[in-house]
This record gives sequence, C-alpha cells and structure tokens, in this order.
Amino acid sequence: MRTAFAMRLPTLQIETTERGTMLALHEQADIAALLALGAAFFIAVGDVMHQRQAHEVTDEQVGHVELFLQLLRDRQWWLGSLVAAVGFGLQAAALGLGSVLLVQALLVTSLLFALPINARLSHRRVTRWEWTWAALLAAAVAVIVTVGNPTAGHSRASFETWAEVVAVLGPALALCVIGGSMVKGPLSAVLLAVVSGALWGVFAVLTKGVVDRLDDGVIALLRTPELYAWIAIAIAGTAWQQFSFRAGSLTASLPTMTVTEPMVASVLGVVVLGETLRPGDAGWLTLIVAVGVMVFATGALARGEAASSGDRATRH
Repeated sequence: MRTAFAMRLPTLQIETTERGTMLALHEQADIAALLALGAAFFIAVGDVMHQRQAHEVTDEQVGHVELFLQLLRDRQWWLGSLVAAVGFGLQAAALGLGSVLLVQALLVTSLLFALPINARLSHRRVTRWEWTWAALLAAAVAVIVTVGNPTAGHSRASFETWAEVVAVLGPALALCVIGGSMVKGPLSAVLLAVVSGALWGVFAVLTKGVVDRLDDGVIALLRTPELYAWIAIAIAGTAWQQFSFRAGSLTASLPTMTVTEPMVASVLGVVVLGETLRPGDAGWLTLIVAVGVMVFATGALARGEAASSGDRATRH
C-alpha cells in the first residue's frame, strides 16, 4: 500500500501543479478582460474628442500635413490624446496578462461607450435601432470570448517573421495611402481608415512584446527593436486616423477603422504570436456567426453614429 501510494504521489503532485497553473491562467484572463473593458471606455472618450476636433479645428481645406500640425496646436485634441493614452495604458496591461485575441475582441466594445457619450455631447438621444445593434454587438463579443476560448501564445516574434509581415502588409497599406491621396470623398476616407485601423492592429501586437520586456529593466527595454517600431506605429496610426476623419464623411471612416483594427490584430496574433482559438468541433460555426455579427453590428453602429454626426455638422 505504501509503495503504491509513493508511486502515485508524483502523479498527484503533477496534477495539482497543472490545476494550479490553469486556475492562475483563468484568473489572469479575467483580469485582462476587466482591463480591456476599462481601456475600451477611455479609448472611446478619446476617439469622440478626436472626431469632433478633426472637423472643428479649421473650416478651410487643408492638406494632411497642415491638418496634423493644426491638431498638434489644439488643446482639446491633446486632452483627447491624454484620455486615449490612459486607455492605451490599460490595453497594454491587459495584453500583458491575456491574449491579443481576447483583448482586441473586448476593445470593440468601445463603440458601446462612444455611442451614449457622443449622443450626450451632441444633445441628442440614442435611437432604439442603435441600442439594438449595441446589444447584438455585446452578445457577439461575449460569444467570441466564451466559445472561442482564446489562448495566449508568444509575446514576441522573430525578425524574420516581422519581415514577412512587412513584406505583405507594407505594399497593401502603401497602395491604400496612394489611392486615398488620388481620390476624394468617402472612398478616400475608407482607404485611409484601412491604413489607420491596420496600424493600430499592428500596434496592439507590438504592445505585447514591449510589455514583456518591462520586467527585464529599462536598459533591456531600450534595446528592444519593438519599442521603436511601437512608437512609430502609434504616431502613424494617429496621423492617418485624423486624415481619414477629415477626408470625407465619418460614415465611411469610423466603421472601417473599428472593424479593421481587431481583424488585423487577431490575424497577427495567430500568425505572428501563435495564439489559438479552441471552440471545439461544434463551436466553430457559432464562432464564425458571432464574428460576422460583430463586424456587421460594429459597422451599423459606427455608420449610424457617423451619419448623425455628419448631419449635425451640416446643420451647423
């Protein structure tokens, strides 16, 4: 009996350790989810402020560079940037604990916060249809997070992997920039919004690598290539966001950005960081439907909000 128990003891210890590890991972995921929701709120407030200032900073027709320079001199724009920075800080903390797939799915809920905030600032009521789309969006995100069961992968990727990403994504975004400069109106806004959304998706993946290096000290962080790419991407993402807001109707720019960012971040999370979804054989169809509902509801919400903003701008 004692011999059998002694032989069984290492197995019990391994099982206990595995259970403890799984519980710790679940707790980290829960904390990451809460941080991501907090990030969504602050980013929503910052986006609302940025959207308003992109149209109010000047009534003149100006180029991209002049627009960005004027925004850099605008106090309200900087206040919106400060609020958004708090959101990015919470997003970074969430990415330090959870997967890109989990965090980016929850960040889509920023539209749920932006909807009543912008309505309040614009002195209007949220319509029944907007609340319906908001409920569908919340339900879709809940399904993706629970059924998809996203798991974290690596925090960083090799230089060769990032070189492949640049080789594929770089020319596509360059074509969008060129096309956005050649055309006018809604199509220009859409193309520039794709650039901004894609850059913020890359930013999210790079954030995970930067956060991973924080524990190694300041010197190690300053030697990390991702840090400098992270800073450059943040500046570029902000610039092209404002260019898109200014290029045409918000009906074109806002939904495009909101959908592009999590899609690019999720694909890179799987391809670059090796993250996975574990919905099970029966859950894939549910997951696909939920992603479709999330994309469609996000577009409908943003389109309705942008149309309301556009109508108000026309009246004033």
